[in-house]
Amino acid sequence: MAKPGFHQRLQALSLRQQQGFMAALTERMLPNYALYADTSGHGDISGMRVILDLVWEQLTVKDARIDFDRQAEKLAELEPPADDDSFGARRALDAVVALSAILDTMRGDAPDAVLEVSRVSRAAVRGFIELTEGEDDAERLAQMVKTHPLMEDENDFQDAALEEAEAEPSKKQMKVLKNLGRNGGVSNLGLTLD
Repeated sequence: MAKPGFHQRLQALSLRQQQGFMAALTERMLPNYALYADTSGHGDISGMRVILDLVWEQLTVKDARIDFDRQAEKLAELEPPADDDSFGARRALDAVVALSAILDTMRGDAPDAVLEVSRVSRAAVRGFIELTEGEDDAERLAQMVKTHPLMEDENDFQDAALEEAEAEPSKKQMKVLKNLGRNGGVSNLGLTLD
């Protein structure tokens, strides 16, 4: 019998486990947003931090009562300007999209949110590799992306986050996922604020 693949395992998680997985990936994308806000003057990293912390609170505090409709409104105000098509703005938007997907699950039905957040994180890494490697041949570039250390790190990270998320979704386990996502302050692109 074949072992279920990554996506099947993600979809088999309980909603709370999926939320923990998504929050860990979002946590790891947050430094990209912070760098964009720092260099462009657009965005508010503390606002992003507050909303993500409320997600973690919902996942760790029994009976936490948080108005996620209001948080979604606040999050919409933190998006990079629509006319900014810079690489930094796109990576900052990835963090907003990922956090928005989690809020959608907190507010109701968003069955594919966990797959979306996984894809967004991988696509960001792929975009960064394409930007930095400057390879014009599509086949060579695709092969380079697949074997690039950043993509290997991204795949390893998502595998590790999935394994942690598959454990009992206890308060302690959510803290493990949060710590994993913090990744020592290094983003999925290998960037840090320091």
